[in-house]
Amino acid sequence: MRDIARAFWVTAPGRGEIQNVRLAPPREDDVVVRTCFSGVSRGTEALVFAGRVPRSEWTRMRAPFQEGEFPAPVKYGYMSVGVVEAGPAGLRGRTVFALFPHQTHYVVPASWVYPLPEDLPPRRAVLAANMETAVNGLWDAHPHVGDRIAVIGAGTVGCLVAWLAARIPGCRVQLVDVNSARAEAAQALGVGFAEPSAVDGEADLVVHASGTPEGLALALRVAGVEATIVEMSWFGDRSVPLALGEAFHANRLTIRSSQVGRIAPAQRARWDPARRMRLALDLLRDDRLEALLTGESTFESLPETMTTLAAHPGNALCHVVSYD
Repeated sequence: MRDIARAFWVTAPGRGEIQNVRLAPPREDDVVVRTCFSGVSRGTEALVFAGRVPRSEWTRMRAPFQEGEFPAPVKYGYMSVGVVEAGPAGLRGRTVFALFPHQTHYVVPASWVYPLPEDLPPRRAVLAANMETAVNGLWDAHPHVGDRIAVIGAGTVGCLVAWLAARIPGCRVQLVDVNSARAEAAQALGVGFAEPSAVDGEADLVVHASGTPEGLALALRVAGVEATIVEMSWFGDRSVPLALGEAFHANRLTIRSSQVGRIAPAQRARWDPARRMRLALDLLRDDRLEALLTGESTFESLPETMTTLAAHPGNALCHVVSYD
């Protein structure tokens, strides 16, 4: 086994480097994974890259196999797909997903890798963590047949939430974003699209995933009487002003947080993270989700790629990192 790997580290806010890391010898129940693809979670990883994780969240925001501490130096990430080169017989040679940072190969307990369905392309499987977040968010939202649903913010998670919600019979889903180019992704996913000025009002359910105060303000405006707004954005160290003196009380609105670190309460008695992840991977078999993979670059260029994605994301949704 190669005992030296290459890994991406945030060495200071706004700066990253590829560094050599020494792998621990695998134990009996470990696997050795050679990475094929990883994905950049543009919202969360951009905040980590910029050093904007609040001190109060340093412990809660730790990724499963993070090394280092916030704000830097830190090795962070959780969207990795690779091939098991050594480990238990049932896993050797299998293509798997793991919640691991950007690294050429790694050693983890076998219980932390998830074999891909046979017909799921490995490149698309980098979306598994985002899909898991979207599933948990929709569980928190409690949509009903026939609901009018507004999803504000057409990033990767927002697009996945809208795609899932649109599969509920009778639901009318609008994916909302200030970037009109997101209409192309919405069309590919089979959901409606609107810019903020054209979004329908009186929504039965609003999911906010734009990561902006303006998006949350819009959510309050379009929610119908006694509707629920599910907040899926993470704002890092930013404060968010809200106009709660307007229709918030008169319409008896509810703002509910959703965070993937805990199974949604309604599902918690029967589901665990492993079952949820297997569901996420199964859902990714739909070819329409290729529309969410909007760019690709090499692992060795990741320091420059992260700098660009954090400062000028453009139309990027999920950016794929290739290790060939």
